[in-house]
Amino acid sequence: MTGLAPDPEEPDGPVGDNGDGTVSWRALLAETAHRLGSDPTASAPASEARWLIEEASGIEGSALELSLDSPATIRGVARLDAMVERRLGGEPIQYVLGHWSFRTLDLMCDGRVLIPRPETEQVVGWALDEMDRLLLARPEGHRMSVLDLGTGSGAIGLSVAKERPGTDVWLVDRSADALAVARANLSGLGMSGGRVRVLEGSWFDPLPEDLVGRVDVVISNPPYIAASEILDPSVVDWEPSQALVSGPDGLECHRQILSGASRWLADDGVVVLEIGATQAEAVVSLARDAGFGSAEVHSDHAGLPRCVVARR
Repeated sequence: MTGLAPDPEEPDGPVGDNGDGTVSWRALLAETAHRLGSDPTASAPASEARWLIEEASGIEGSALELSLDSPATIRGVARLDAMVERRLGGEPIQYVLGHWSFRTLDLMCDGRVLIPRPETEQVVGWALDEMDRLLLARPEGHRMSVLDLGTGSGAIGLSVAKERPGTDVWLVDRSADALAVARANLSGLGMSGGRVRVLEGSWFDPLPEDLVGRVDVVISNPPYIAASEILDPSVVDWEPSQALVSGPDGLECHRQILSGASRWLADDGVVVLEIGATQAEAVVSLARDAGFGSAEVHSDHAGLPRCVVARR
């Protein structure tokens, strides 16, 4: 690439030269895909190249197709150069872009929070199913109350707020840095975020006392990696460890949530937990030990156990 850095005192303009004085976004797209093809952490170089071009140019979707032969700007190329270097350094594409899609949302995403993943999108779907089931048994006009514990970017709770308007949602995390990201994402939710509260603290600790016995659904994608487990460098080198590791067996957070939930849940309340692929039997056992009447396991699109739904 050109390696040109923009001078903030100078106006932006086309960069070149490809024979007519300019370099097109199409040429940069091909070059970026080629460069990323040498990066073993880039599983889809062509797709990643397009995302980076969209971010650098500020042109997205079908509009980019119509603009690929337009000349790239000095500032756009400098931004692209910087992002490609970060990606070649192993930084996850989600952090490089600074945002990532999750269900119906486009979420701010950086190294302060765990990267939102497709498996967690499914967990939200199972939680929404539980909400809909419970609502049928509630009096007319009942407003559902949902906790998102260990919220991180806010992906789970904000999806609930967006897809089930009128729900009271509490986003809880002990990390002030993570909550800064969650608040930024909440600010982009508009009116759908009007009933969302953000609380700093560990699990149930910061909740107001008037919620005792009133929570319909507790949802969490807690840390579930054992301390001794060896993680892929693309994960352990970049994502926050406190969002990944949960004691020597990877189940400490599940224990804390399941043992603490009963005080807060309504009589027929539900806990929906994301789990590791080998943890289903252990988490079901923890749920039963905590007094839940039933615990159901759901598998993700890959056929791996991914969620336990514990009902009182």
